[in-house]
Amino acid sequence: MPSFSLRGKRALVSGAGRGIGMAIAAGLAQAGAEVTLIARSHNEIKSVADAITQSGGMATATELDVTNTSAVTDFFATQAAFHILVNNAGTNRPKPLSEVTEADYDAVLNLNLKSAYFMSQACTNKMISEGVSGSLLHISSQMGHVGAANRSLYCASKWAMEGMNKAFALDLACHGIRSNTIAPTFIETPMSQPFLADEAFLQAVLQKIKLGRLGQVQDIMGAVVFLASDAASLVTGTSLVIDGGWTAE
Repeated sequence: MPSFSLRGKRALVSGAGRGIGMAIAAGLAQAGAEVTLIARSHNEIKSVADAITQSGGMATATELDVTNTSAVTDFFATQAAFHILVNNAGTNRPKPLSEVTEADYDAVLNLNLKSAYFMSQACTNKMISEGVSGSLLHISSQMGHVGAANRSLYCASKWAMEGMNKAFALDLACHGIRSNTIAPTFIETPMSQPFLADEAFLQAVLQKIKLGRLGQVQDIMGAVVFLASDAASLVTGTSLVIDGGWTAE
């Protein structure tokens, strides 16, 4: 059996202060990785890092705005190479096409796509310069594989992420660096809660999820550990869709 252990690995998780990012950081730490949590809100990631440490894991918190490319470059210049990068920071502004503003477009595409691109660039430049192999993980969505009403911006960002991921995998394979996406369905998190509080919307979602339940953050943790570990050493350029059967139809 190949190893799922991440002992001796350094991992970096963006948007790690809550929801999926928090769970990912905890899962990587439980698998043995030394995890650095980054987000714009220092208090949130500091609380998560402290909880991981108190549970016996290794975690530190660093405030960083991943949409600020110069700040991202400066951050990686001060760090040893990471073995694992999880691009999790993201946002959503559900609106009909007719109501989307340029400010909406910039907010969603800059955080969901542009930040992931330049985080990956800075991280892999350091990995390559130090001869470190490893794994990039980009938190995409089932909406990177299908469409949905009122989600043109979100779908645009996640479909683009899926294509970006495949090209990254080809560029980086010769350096022993893998790149994959994880594409969840609706996961119960603070970001999704306002939408899921609408009973009609919730029932429509559950009809599409063939396993009949919403996703939980724990559903993402195992997938991240697998793709980050040597157990997935031949997996690159693909998407692990965790959607309860939504996209199978």
